[in-house]
Amino acid sequence: MGMRILAAMSGGVDSAVAAARAVEAGHDVVGVHLALSRMPGTLRTGSRGCCTIEDSMDAQRAANVLGIPYYVWDFSERFKADVVDDFIAEYSAGRTPNPCMRCNERIKFAALLEKALALGFDAVCTGHYAKVVTDAAGRRELHRASAEAKDQSYVLGVLTAEQLAHAHFPLGDTPSKQLVREEAARRGLSVAQKPDSYDICFISDGDTKGWLAEKVGTAPGDIVDRSGAVVGEHEGAHAYTVGQRRGLRLGTPAPDGKPRFVLEVRPKERTVVVGPKEALAVAEIAGARFSWAGADPVASDIVGAEGEPFACEVQIRAHADPVPAVARVATDASGPAELVITPESPLAGVAPGQTAVVYVGTRVLGQCTIDRTVSAVPVEA
Repeated sequence: MGMRILAAMSGGVDSAVAAARAVEAGHDVVGVHLALSRMPGTLRTGSRGCCTIEDSMDAQRAANVLGIPYYVWDFSERFKADVVDDFIAEYSAGRTPNPCMRCNERIKFAALLEKALALGFDAVCTGHYAKVVTDAAGRRELHRASAEAKDQSYVLGVLTAEQLAHAHFPLGDTPSKQLVREEAARRGLSVAQKPDSYDICFISDGDTKGWLAEKVGTAPGDIVDRSGAVVGEHEGAHAYTVGQRRGLRLGTPAPDGKPRFVLEVRPKERTVVVGPKEALAVAEIAGARFSWAGADPVASDIVGAEGEPFACEVQIRAHADPVPAVARVATDASGPAELVITPESPLAGVAPGQTAVVYVGTRVLGQCTIDRTVSAVPVEA
């Protein structure tokens, strides 16, 4: 039997084809475009950003072709509080946030899903490339998409079991993006060749450093090496992130003459720590804010008891390669404290605030926001 589905339509080709497939499958579909800014741009700049007036019009045209009702819902206040303000706060704390993860977690599959369920819908449909699989016990699992190059399961790693129960991803088995574009053209959708959006949607010109400077101001401080010696100055720690090489403008060259990279950002001290590339290697990551995308390791029979280590793969960026690792849930007197992940080989340039997504095979087991890292290279090195 068909479901009542709310199709989130961004104005791009993926969400339009996802909605079309939901209609074709016999579901009762209603399209909705989320207005995430009270002052959206009129047009996109190239392929940067999204959520402009042009995008809402493209979504409207797609809905008209599909013959489904279409609405624009104002989520701008929620988006500002849960995504934009969080982004500013994280950078101000010396962390490197992922706003797409927060948007999926707090807007598309929290605020939107909550409203959809209240209105009697069964599921929210999006154009993400990922799959939801039901196991033998009837539990829902999140898995990688068939098209590895387009797989977006990483940015959905924050979804909970309850959210997965109401998630619908019609593009999960599509072998390539080109096939989606060809299907859109056959269906008469004007977005068939629309460029993909990239960068942070609320920083449409891509100048994150300048945008942050406007929001948090400048606070000059020192750039120091691992021994604490001052080797330069900066105009604001928020402008730096772990792994950065360009734009340091150091007054004192390294003893070995090699380039130096940002190793740590300490906003309270207004200090940026730099060092050799080798020092970016990380042997362990951990985060207290973790969740499971479906059943936890014990319920999934991955481990026999809570706290036992288990083999997995960890991915720390949307387009990074997964790395073999061992993970465990560390506990304290109050219970589960943090998810600790030890990669088989050191990770490069990991920053607090990033999201580590844990996979077992193609399945997304869960995720954590990285709070701390352990360097694979001692300070003396």
